[in-house]
Amino acid sequence: MPQTMERTRETTLNLRIDAALKAEFMAVVEAEDHPAAEVLRSLMRRYVQDAQRRRFAAEARRQSQLIAASEDESEVMRWIQDVSAK
Repeated sequence: MPQTMERTRETTLNLRIDAALKAEFMAVVEAEDHPAAEVLRSLMRRYVQDAQRRRFAAEARRQSQLIAASEDESEVMRWIQDVSAK
């Protein structure tokens, strides 16, 4: 049975950075025997994951504040049931 590999689209990101920062970064990745591109991809993935966590936490706080502000217990219970059903 032939194996098919799913190919991801890759693109290039050009950016300007301080020459000293680039030199330090390159020295570190070379000393640690890591490809610079892979280290940058890893940093980008972590940044995106952190941003997703921050958005999730902000939304959770917003919803908690809405619930805490409600004086109608039955409304709160309906909301909890609706959220739990998802």
